[in-house]
Amino acid sequence: HVTACCLLLLMVALAPRFAAGQNMAGKTQTAKGFDQYVVNGKLRLQMADAVRLMLLNNSDVRIEQQTVQRARNAVVRSLAPFDPFLNSAFSANRQTTPTFSQLSGAPTLSNLAHDTQVGVQKTFSTGTQVQSRFETSRTSTNSIFNFFNPSYFSDLSFSISQPLLRNRGIFVNRAPILIAQRNLNESEAQFRQQIDDAIQRAVLEYWQVVLDRESLQVLGQSYKAAQASYDHDKRALQLGALSPLDIYQSESEVATRKVAVIRAEYTLKQDEDQLRMTLGADLDPAYSTLDLDLVEPPKPPEPLLSVDINKAIAEALTRRPDLSALDHQLEASNLNIRLSRNRLKPDLELSAQYSSSGLGGNQFSSSGARELIASGGLGDALGQVFGFGFPSYGVTLQLNFPIRNHAAEANLADARVRHEQTLYLIRRTREQVRLEVENAINELEQAKQSISAAGTARDLAQKNVEAQQRKYELGSGLIFLVLQAQTQLAQAEQSLVQAQVNYRIAAAAIGHATGALLDQYHVQINQAVP
Repeated sequence: HVTACCLLLLMVALAPRFAAGQNMAGKTQTAKGFDQYVVNGKLRLQMADAVRLMLLNNSDVRIEQQTVQRARNAVVRSLAPFDPFLNSAFSANRQTTPTFSQLSGAPTLSNLAHDTQVGVQKTFSTGTQVQSRFETSRTSTNSIFNFFNPSYFSDLSFSISQPLLRNRGIFVNRAPILIAQRNLNESEAQFRQQIDDAIQRAVLEYWQVVLDRESLQVLGQSYKAAQASYDHDKRALQLGALSPLDIYQSESEVATRKVAVIRAEYTLKQDEDQLRMTLGADLDPAYSTLDLDLVEPPKPPEPLLSVDINKAIAEALTRRPDLSALDHQLEASNLNIRLSRNRLKPDLELSAQYSSSGLGGNQFSSSGARELIASGGLGDALGQVFGFGFPSYGVTLQLNFPIRNHAAEANLADARVRHEQTLYLIRRTREQVRLEVENAINELEQAKQSISAAGTARDLAQKNVEAQQRKYELGSGLIFLVLQAQTQLAQAEQSLVQAQVNYRIAAAAIGHATGALLDQYHVQINQAVP
C-alpha cells in the first residue's frame, strides 16, 4: 500500500510536467498569422506580409532567439557570487557506551546531544566577505562529573575577510558580470544580423517564386504560339498547300516548348514549397496545401533607386549588426585582459573574527555529594552570549605567493591573443562590408541598365514576330523564321522579367549590406534587460 501511494504521488507530481511538455510541443508546431492572408482559398501575400510570417514562424529564427535567451540567463547566473547564503543544521545524537573506569562517571555512560546551527554569508562587490553564525547545543548525560546537566552552550560569531591584492576592488569582482553583459550585447547583435539574413533570404525566395511564375507564363504563351503555328500548318497540309515533310518542324517545336513548360511548372512548385517552409506554412496542413498568390509585380516602381556609394559604405560601417557584435566582443576581450592581470597578483587576505559564548543549565556542586545548586536553561546561555561577557576575537593576515604562476601567465597571454584576433576580425569584416556594399550597388546599376536594354529587345522581338508571321501568311516567309522569332520573343520577355527581379533583389541586397533592411520592413527587436 505504501508503494502504491508513493507511485500515485509521483504520477500526480509529474503530471504537470508532462502536460507542460505537451503544451510546449504543441506551441512549437503552431503556425501563426496566416488566417488574415487567406483570400479565395489562396495565400495572398505582399513582400512585407511574407517577411512578417517568416519572423513569426521560421524555425531558424526561433532557434537563434533561444540563443539570446541563454545569454540573458548567463547574465543572471553571473550575479550568483553576490547572492546571500543562509545555512542551517540540526542534529540529535544518542550515545551509550560501557565503561571500564570510575573516571567515566557511570558504569554505563549515556549521552544525549542536540545541536542547532544557523549561519548567513554574503560577498560584496569589493571582495569583502561577511559571515555570521549562531550555534547552540544541549547535552545531557548520566556522568556524575558534569557540573551542568543538562548543559546548554551557545556561541555567536562574526567574521569578515578582505582581499588586499588579488581579487580586491569592484572591477575584478564584477568583471564576470560585465563580461556576461558584453556577451549578451554581442549575442543580441548577432541575432539582429541573423534576422537581417533571414529577411534577405525570404526576399530572395519570394522574388524567385515571382520569377518562376512569370517565366512559366512566358513559356506558356510561347507554347500557345507554337501550337497556333502548328494548327495553321496542319490546316494547310489538309488543303494541300503544304508538303507533308514541312509539318514536322512546327510539330517538333510544340513538343520542345511543352517540355520547357513542364520543367517550369515543377521548378515553380519546388520554389513555392521552399517559400512555404521559410514562412512556416508547412507547420499546419490547413495552410501547407494552399496556393501562393504573390501580388508584388516584378516591375519596379519609378523612379528607380540611385545610391551614393560613399554614403552607403559609411552607413554600413555604422549600422551593420555584425560589426556591432565584434565591437562588443572586443570590449569583453579588454575586460578579460584586465581580469587576467589581476590573477597574477599575490593572494593577500586580511580577516577578523569575533565571537561571544554562553553556558547554561542545571548546575550541580563539584563536591562529593551531588547537589543541585541552581536551575537554569537555554535562557542563561543566551543571556551570556548577548551580554558579550565571554568574547573571543582575533585578526589574521594570510599571504599566498606563488613563485611562478604559469596558469595565470598563460591565461593573460590567451586574453591578449583573443584581443588581437578580434581586432583582425573587425578589420576583415569592415573590408567585407565595403565589398558587399560595392557589389550590391554594382548589381543594382547593372539591373537598371538591363531593364532598359531588355525592354527594347522585347519590343523589337515582338515586332519581328509580327513581321515574320505576316510574311508567312502572305506566302513569302518560312515557318522556321516564324518559330525562331517566337523563341527570340520568349527569351526577350524572360530576360526582361529576370532584369526586373534582379533589380528587386539588388535593392534588398543594398539594404542588407548597409544594415537598413530591418528598418525598411519596420522590424523591431525587443532587448529585455535581465
